Amino acid sequence: MSKCMPDVKLLTAGEYGLVIEFAAEISPAVNRLVQQVAGLLAGSSINGIIEMVPTYRTIMIYFDPFMITRQELTACIERLLGGIDCESSQVTGAKTVYVPVCYGGVLGPDLEYVARYTGLAAAEVIVLHTAVPYLIYMLGFTPGFPYLGGLPAQLTVPRQEKPRVKVPAGSVGIGGSQTGLYPVESPGEWWLIGRTPVKAFNPKNSQPFLFSPGDYLHFYAISVDEYFAIRRQVEAGTYIPRICQGSEGDTK
Repeated sequence: MSKCMPDVKLLTAGEYGLVIEFAAEISPAVNRLVQQVAGLLAGSSINGIIEMVPTYRTIMIYFDPFMITRQELTACIERLLGGIDCESSQVTGAKTVYVPVCYGGVLGPDLEYVARYTGLAAAEVIVLHTAVPYLIYMLGFTPGFPYLGGLPAQLTVPRQEKPRVKVPAGSVGIGGSQTGLYPVESPGEWWLIGRTPVKAFNPKNSQPFLFSPGDYLHFYAISVDEYFAIRRQVEAGTYIPRICQGSEGDTK
């Protein structure tokens, strides 16, 4: 086991499951370890792993007991953890995806409510929301739904008591201390402040997800005209998203 990860635990999860728990806290540093180990496991030669599900601070592993025993898998994971670089500041291959958002109006019907609740002007909400890149801790809930960290504290708003039955695909919202976007139409209880014309999930593509855990999203504001212009490009298949390597990059 790695000396720099004294709190890591290997937990049993049913007959065919094993959980690597890295810590009892949610933080970028812990999540970087999750993504680093998930990447190493994906590229390893360990036979018998059926599926891996990385989360905020754990990795759930489903395995075939006829190909590898729990004891053998545990030994493999312990050897892998022993070689982890805990000082690595960034997930290998991480990128920043820039997401255009049209804020307010019919595309962001709750922007004014968020402004009133926080005591900010609507323009200030937009400035704060677009000021920083957000770490993608994990994907879940619906295909490609990103759980993001880094929302400015000034924008914290309690979730709605009664969820909407339908939230349009591309909607960008705030719920509690989190923000994110809805890749597909679904129910939702977040306050909708804008919408992106970009498809974050397209099952027809060889790589259906626009981003992955460990990447960053950086929202930037666009006008209504720009929104529809980009949407036409998306529908025609000619839109090329702006992507930078790492968590840095130019802002817009």
